[in-house]
This record gives sequence, structure tokens and C-alpha cells, in this order.
Amino acid sequence: MAVATKTARLYLRATKDERSTIERAAEVQGQKVASFVIESAYQKAEEVLADQRSFTLSTAKWNDFVQALDRPPKRHARLSRLMSEPSILELESSIPER
Repeated sequence: MAVATKTARLYLRATKDERSTIERAAEVQGQKVASFVIESAYQKAEEVLADQRSFTLSTAKWNDFVQALDRPPKRHARLSRLMSEPSILELESSIPER
């Protein structure tokens, strides 16, 4: 696997408290501050983007998506049996008396 060369720069300003906290956290993780900040920001960015409520799809991908939604659901016997059984949380005998 090829390692990407880091050529892009980010310029940030922080308060003394923010910098101090970030430096301490990086030290606890055994990382340099720059690596810690980039990794943390990248993880947060991935979470934010994964949680988007709207996505752009090509016409072909949209048609595939609509076809998948329009297909009738498959029946799974084991899942049906599981969903018809009472939950362990609903069973009185599963709660120990004190």
C-alpha cells in the first residue's frame, strides 16, 4: 500500500487552553500534535459526512436504489420466529428478585 505524500497545509489558531489540551491528549496517545489534530479532525469529518441526510447519485445508481426499494421483502423463517417470541426483557422469570 502506497503512503500518500502530505503536501496540503492547514493553518489554525487556538486559545492557549485549547492548545494545551490538544498537546496533552496527543502526548497521552503517543502522537505528535500535528498527527493527533489531523487524525482527530479527519475522523470527525468522516462521521459528519456519513451522517448526511442527502446524497447525490448518478442516474444509474438512483435507478438501482429505486429498484431495490421496490422489490418485495424476502421472508426469513428464523427471523420471523425470533420476532414472534417474547423478548428476554418481557419475560418476568428473567428478572431476578431481590
